[in-house]
This record gives sequence, C-alpha cells and structure tokens, in this order.
Amino acid sequence: MKAITVNDQVLTWTDHPDLPDPGPDEIAIDVAWAGMNRADLMQSKGAYPPPPGASEILGLEVSGRVVAVGDNVSHLEPGNEVCALLTGGGYATRVNVPSAQVLPLPPGLTLKQAAALPEVLATAWMNLYMVAGVKPGERVLVHAAASGLGTATIQLAVAMGNEVFATAGSDDKLAYCRELGATGTWNRHHGSFADAVKDWGGADMVLDPVGGDYIAENQKCLNMEGRIVLIGLMGGMDAKLNTGAMLMKRQRVMGSTLRAQPISVKGEVMDALYEQVWPRLASGEIKPVIDRTWPIAEANDALAYLASNESTGKVLLEVSP
Repeated sequence: MKAITVNDQVLTWTDHPDLPDPGPDEIAIDVAWAGMNRADLMQSKGAYPPPPGASEILGLEVSGRVVAVGDNVSHLEPGNEVCALLTGGGYATRVNVPSAQVLPLPPGLTLKQAAALPEVLATAWMNLYMVAGVKPGERVLVHAAASGLGTATIQLAVAMGNEVFATAGSDDKLAYCRELGATGTWNRHHGSFADAVKDWGGADMVLDPVGGDYIAENQKCLNMEGRIVLIGLMGGMDAKLNTGAMLMKRQRVMGSTLRAQPISVKGEVMDALYEQVWPRLASGEIKPVIDRTWPIAEANDALAYLASNESTGKVLLEVSP
C-alpha cells in the first residue's frame, strides 16, 4: 500500500507496509477520497499526536469501497461504497476501521461528496446534541462558520430547528453562511461579535474552535443556562472567564474532542447520523460543501491551502476514485 509520511512538516506519498487483515469487528476500506481537517494540520506540526494505539498516518475521514470485513460484521460486505470516521490512517490507499464507525453512502451521493461528511457531521452532532444537549428552538453561535465544520454545523442546526449566528473572516463567506441558513452573521475583522449576537437574541450554545479571547466574548452574549463547547485553540490556550457571569447566569464551559472518544461513543454518534442526517442528505436538505480537491501526491499544497483559512467548506484529497 501507499500512504503519506510526515518528516519535518513535509508530507510525502510513498510506499508503506501493508495493513493486516481486519479484526473481527473491523472493516478494510480501499480509500477513494480523504477529507482534510485542522487536526491533520496540527498533527503534521507535532502539536496533536494520535491517541495511543491509533495510526500515525494523517487522516480522520475517508470514503471508499469495502474490500474485506471481520467475522463479526454483518451490515456491510465487500464491494459496498462507504464513508468512515477514523482515529487516523486516512491518507493512504487502505485503512482498517471499527465497523461502528463506517456507514453506507447516503442515497444519491458520490464517493467524493461522502468524504466530506463523517468528521464534520460527527463533530457537529456530538457537540450540539450530545455534549451541549441543544433543544429545538435554542439558538446556536458558530465561529469559523465557513469552514468544513462550520458549513456542516449551520445546515445541521437549521435542519434540527435551531437558529444560527455565524462568524467568519470575510463578507463573501458570511453571505454563503446565510445561503446555508444562518440568520445572523458577523465579520470577525470588525471587532467583537458580542453586541451583534445579543441584538440577534443571544446564544444558548456556542460551538467554539477558537478559544483565547473569544471565551470572554462568548460569555457576554450567552443567554441564561448558556453553554460554550470549546473544540479548538486557534486563538490560543489562555482565556479569561467571568466567573460572576458564569455563576449568576448558570453558564457552562466545556472542552470536547471527538478523536479520542471510545468506539462505543463514536458508534452512537454514527448511528444518530444514519437515522437523523442521512435522510436529509438524500433529500438535499443538507448537502456536502466542498471547496477544492488535490491529488494525494500534492498533499503539501492542499494542507497549505487549508492553513491559509481561505477555504469555504471541505478540502479533499483524491486517492483512488
């Protein structure tokens, strides 16, 4: 097989030892497309090592074709087209995945489109509806809303009955967020978003991949019982909390990561996506948002583009479509 190796932050597409046969509860997938995520960027810089026992190869989501299944797997078989949520290993021609993290393609979607789904939708679902417990009618503030995760979160939240306020770094990106269903927007280059969100009606939940100074601003626009779910540190590791506001408004600040969750939790998330989101993908109510694609041999250029924050939606690597 072939896979991406990382040496001094340089990504190289090269020969790699073949994987073993899938275990009893695993599925082997010949990878067609791999989705790129900021976690890959962090890992390539040595800042986000994989959990113990996970593959060192980059890549947290793929689409492809089942090539083999373990003895305990009955819901998929060789030849099926699937997409999968990974703990690592996606930048390769083949990957072994726990069967609980593999889903058939939504009806009508291509392998290319499906590669843009697992990581972002699983992250959005887990954090909104499992970690924060967002209820229909509650209002959600989404930062970096034109990213792959952001565009998926807007669509998911709107479909589930939650209004969305989106922040991003350009007016063009914000216009697209409105096309996806956001009813409030703010350009981060115009200063604090807090007053604009309060005028919009305040937020019951914030999905925050930024952290840093954003935490204090999030607190300012939270409604009573509001929740902040921190999923990234693009703005730095240090933040100030207004503990008075936290106490009086019963605010909660929660840190959350998907990658290191046990298979049972990831399986619960994937089951929820299959039940609640796959029909909406099939109907077109929710759609994959893909910005650009690169051949996997040009992964360095693709990762540099992802790091530039210029993308709207997902960046994908073409492995073997």
